[in-house]
Amino acid sequence: MEELANKLLAEGIHKKLISPGKGELPTFVDGTKVVFHYRTSLCDGTVVDDSRTMGGRSKPMELILGKKFKLAVWEQIVATMREGEVAAFTCDVKHAALYPLVSQSLRNISAGKDPLEGQRHCCGIAQIHSHHSLGHCDLDHLQANPQALVFTLDLLEVLVPGSFRLDIWAMSDEEKLKVVPQIHEEGNALYKKGNTKEASEKYHNAIACLKNLQMKERPGDEAWIKLDLMITPLLLNYCQCQLLLGQYYEVLDHCSSLIFKYEDNVKAYFKRGKAHAAVWNEAEARADFAKVVQMDPSLGPSVAKELRVMEDKIRVKEKEEKGLYKSLFSYDGNTPATATTG
Repeated sequence: MEELANKLLAEGIHKKLISPGKGELPTFVDGTKVVFHYRTSLCDGTVVDDSRTMGGRSKPMELILGKKFKLAVWEQIVATMREGEVAAFTCDVKHAALYPLVSQSLRNISAGKDPLEGQRHCCGIAQIHSHHSLGHCDLDHLQANPQALVFTLDLLEVLVPGSFRLDIWAMSDEEKLKVVPQIHEEGNALYKKGNTKEASEKYHNAIACLKNLQMKERPGDEAWIKLDLMITPLLLNYCQCQLLLGQYYEVLDHCSSLIFKYEDNVKAYFKRGKAHAAVWNEAEARADFAKVVQMDPSLGPSVAKELRVMEDKIRVKEKEEKGLYKSLFSYDGNTPATATTG
């Protein structure tokens, strides 16, 4: 069966087995999820991308077969592999030409950006024949000078259809809308257990789902506003996690964005006030807390508590600074004075 699979490789693809896998060759039907690490290299050995180091972390590729992935050759070569197998595939230009666009998307994902950023105004083929920059010098060079590439894959896992949740970017619009409440609840459950970082990731994923849908709508239209109102509580939950994780400037950015759109969002003012207090922006924190009490007097005790915490921290900081200055300028009588002349 494996020999048959290898024979099915298109002309212009050469496979070199590095490490054999285990078990039988899987049946790769449409809808199968394959999880693998990849390293993309030029034929001279220069590494273009490595999923084990991209974005400063090791994150394998997750690909759903039959979803018309832009780099079709990956679906073909992975279907010749067993779980645990490592193999290098040298692919001619005709199979690798679209890789710069795929790499741009993968790099965006690793940086937490929209994978389609920079690809909205023309199709892949049009971009290849244009002077459109991909935002990375090496990818721009590769796009301008198409060449054969070597894809070294390490197949980690093969999951049959129905045994996993689809990756966000592989979901249909309907699937995204359906999964958001579920992800939201998973985030809430993690937060209640004290798993703040994991909860934060859940909220982030749910927001990404909705943002992806929102980008297809005209800003201000009814559908856009409806999605934005779904994003807002998720973003506030995400900000709460970021406060606990010490990411205060991110909270300031998100809450300011919310307040710009929704001036009556008391929770955004409250969280922004806490973030201001954490980074010693006393005046800004007091202004936000005053706004909170003005909009919702019942939050007065909570605001008073936050103000006491901030004032205590300020007093401690001032005391420490006085002590530091005192030690810098104190005079030790046992130290002989040094006379200087100008």
